[in-house]
Amino acid sequence: MATDKITLVQGDKGMELPVESGNWVLLREEGYSPVQSMVAAVGACGAYVYQSVLESSRIDYTFDHVEVNYERDEEIQSQPVKKIEISFYLTVEEEKQARAERGMKLIAKHCPVIQSLNPSIEVIEKAIFI
Repeated sequence: MATDKITLVQGDKGMELPVESGNWVLLREEGYSPVQSMVAAVGACGAYVYQSVLESSRIDYTFDHVEVNYERDEEIQSQPVKKIEISFYLTVEEEKQARAERGMKLIAKHCPVIQSLNPSIEVIEKAIFI
């Protein structure tokens, strides 16, 4: 079993993730909150997996950007994330778009970040062809 380690340090403005270019502050008022960081990780992992699926399927594409929207459950005191919607904005030839959409079914199965989420969190993937 592979084990990786991340060390967070207490900075002047909150918990920080040390990186060579300057620490990332994990505090909403100073950067991205831990919840926003988790949601961004879902989007990034999903995008990498989707790109891999497209490449394996020999579908030429150009990724433009990814938008990730999320909802929190306000009925629970800690307001955990209850829904994440990932929209992939990309260019694919029109005759291959249906195959590209079908390939999205493989994202959750191969994305370790999505697989690590609480199963009650709904994750929706969409391809927006531009």
